[in-house]
Amino acid sequence: MTATYKIAVFEGDGIGPEIMAPTLRCLDHVAGGKYHLDYRSLPAGAGHYEQTGDALPDSSIENARASDAILLSAMGLPRVRYPDGTEITPQIDIRLKLDLFAGVRPVRVTEGQPTPLKLEGREIDFVLIRESTEGLFHTQGCGEVTQDYARETLRITRKTSEDLFRFTFALAEQRRAAGRGIGRVTCVDKANVFRAFAFFREIFDEVAAGHADLTSDHAYVDAMALWMVEKPWAFDVMVTENMFGDILSDLGAGLMGGLGLAPSADIGHDNAVFQPCHGSAPDIAGQGVANPFAMILSGAMMLDWLGLRSGNAEMVADGARLDAAVRKVIAKGDVMTRDLGGSAGTDTAAEAVLSAL
Repeated sequence: MTATYKIAVFEGDGIGPEIMAPTLRCLDHVAGGKYHLDYRSLPAGAGHYEQTGDALPDSSIENARASDAILLSAMGLPRVRYPDGTEITPQIDIRLKLDLFAGVRPVRVTEGQPTPLKLEGREIDFVLIRESTEGLFHTQGCGEVTQDYARETLRITRKTSEDLFRFTFALAEQRRAAGRGIGRVTCVDKANVFRAFAFFREIFDEVAAGHADLTSDHAYVDAMALWMVEKPWAFDVMVTENMFGDILSDLGAGLMGGLGLAPSADIGHDNAVFQPCHGSAPDIAGQGVANPFAMILSGAMMLDWLGLRSGNAEMVADGARLDAAVRKVIAKGDVMTRDLGGSAGTDTAAEAVLSAL
């Protein structure tokens, strides 16, 4: 009997629907009847808020919670905001409601891939794990603002940090077993200045003590920003607080050639969201020129996670196949979208991936 997986789909705003459609085609192609992906499109986003006054309906979050995995495209529109002036960000609301504490941001540059760095034959393959539910984002939208000062609250809890570090060490073990990493975990913080980060590091060391077979170390966030440019090939898995992770993940995208090549996942105990790191780019929406690569790579991450979670080795292999196909197209370089210096449209880029498969 063919296994069926329920996939919640948030098509998003701006270019979101344009990059979601070819991603679903690629996923169905690699599935090829071995298993079935049952997609259910759910409303959410700035456009939905503009029409209904609700950015993330309760029915959408409950259907997402009941799914096997969640695919989320770019969300938000700069011109559509809440009454207090903040942007519509249902993608963050989903992380909080489903307790998706581990933000997974892979940074990978393979042979032939454009990068601003001079790698001299080296490849980059590390993963940044960003805590996604607390940190300096804790009071998002609820910070205190007076005429004389403004204040936000940084929150780090033991439970979330322990969950985060256990996830991180488990990922390092998986990567080493697959021949992708050296079994090194680096805690990125600012423990020399802030008591909250000293607490964060203390919990990291406690969890690390239970993984003596892996190497664990620390780095201050400013030094890590430097080293990610100077020697990114030296790292395996790094873990950090929410705001630091937000900044460093964009640096990682820059190493890969831009946000158009940056996939991501936000993972909890029971649910996971897979989405590109880039925004909704409303200025090019509807023109058929958006880059679908990051969305397709996020779909490949979903297959890998679902396959490992359900014990479906074919699905894990298909995730690797889809990831490799995108990287083959990028390395070849003759079918590149505008943001990567080419002229290919969305459908042409997606068809190149299908051909590479």
